This record gives sequence, structure tokens and C-alpha cells, in this order.
Amino acid sequence: MTANIPFPDRDTFAEKLAALSEADKSYLALLMENAAQDDNLLDGLRRHLDLATESRFLNSLKLENLGLWLGTQAPDRLQIRLMETARSSQHPAYQALRTGLGRSGGLEKAYPPVVR
Repeated sequence: MTANIPFPDRDTFAEKLAALSEADKSYLALLMENAAQDDNLLDGLRRHLDLATESRFLNSLKLENLGLWLGTQAPDRLQIRLMETARSSQHPAYQALRTGLGRSGGLEKAYPPVVR
């Protein structure tokens, strides 16, 4: 008999994305392997970005590095959804994430351009 372990909620994901320690990276990478976690991950990312937009000090370098890490670590199935999330606002927090995702090249690796 296996115990039903609940998926982490958006606040847990937001906390892990905010801290992004090596242990958090391992935890998040493991969760990204399970497609059933995708919605909670993206909700947590939006929560993290919304909290960043409300903070007095915006650490855009940290958000850019988060985008870089997500772009290199997230599976192909998440790349478009990550970029859609980053493009959903013109706030500098979202722009920093978008810059990091772009630098990672994750979207291009997942969906290479068609050469004609």
C-alpha cells in the first residue's frame, strides 16, 4: 500500500524558485520530470514573479539566472509554457525571466527552427 503524497502547491514551488539553492534545484528538477506537476510549477512561477513585482527591491539578475536555469533544466514540453509565462507581463521581473530563458536556448533546443 502506497501513501498518497500530495503534489507541492504553488506556494511551495514559489519558495523553492525564490531560494534556488542546490537542494531546491535538485528537488525542482525531480518534480519537472513528472508532467502532472507542470501546472503547479507554472502557478508557482507566476506566484514568485508576482511577489517579485510587489517587492521594494527587484533582483533582476536573480530572476534572469532563474530563467537561465529553468531554460536549461526544464523538459521540452515546458519550454513554450515557460516562455508564455515570461511574456505575459511587461513588468521588469517578467522581462528578466524572459532574458534568462532566451539566453538558455531551451526553446530553440526543444523546437529547432525549420531550415528551408
